[in-house]
Amino acid sequence: MKITQIIENLNLELLSGDKGMEREIKGVYSGDLLSVVMANAKEQQVWLTVQTHINVVAIAALIDIAAIIVVENMDVEEETIKKSNALGIPILKTNKTSYEIAVELYKLGID
Repeated sequence: MKITQIIENLNLELLSGDKGMEREIKGVYSGDLLSVVMANAKEQQVWLTVQTHINVVAIAALIDIAAIIVVENMDVEEETIKKSNALGIPILKTNKTSYEIAVELYKLGID
C-alpha cells in the first residue's frame, strides 16, 4: 500500500516530505527510543512515534523508512519538517495513539 492510500484511509495530516508520497509501505514499526528503532526497524516500514526532533528524520533516512507518523498530536519542530522535505521522507500526523494507528494499519493489511 502506498503512503497516499494510508493518508486517505486513516485521515492523516501530511506535514512534510511530499516527494516521497508514492513509496510503498511494507510494514509498521512503533517505538520512541531511537537506538532501539535503529536496531530493529526495517526499510520501507512506516514508523509510529511521539519523537519530533530532527534525529527522527536522520534515522528514517539511515534505515530507509517509508514515512514517519507522529502520534498523539505532537508538534513537530520546524527543523525536522525542513529536513524531511529535503530528503523526501513524509511526516504524517494524527491525534491517535500508536496502538490505535497500528490497529488501523493492520486492518488495512499492513503489519
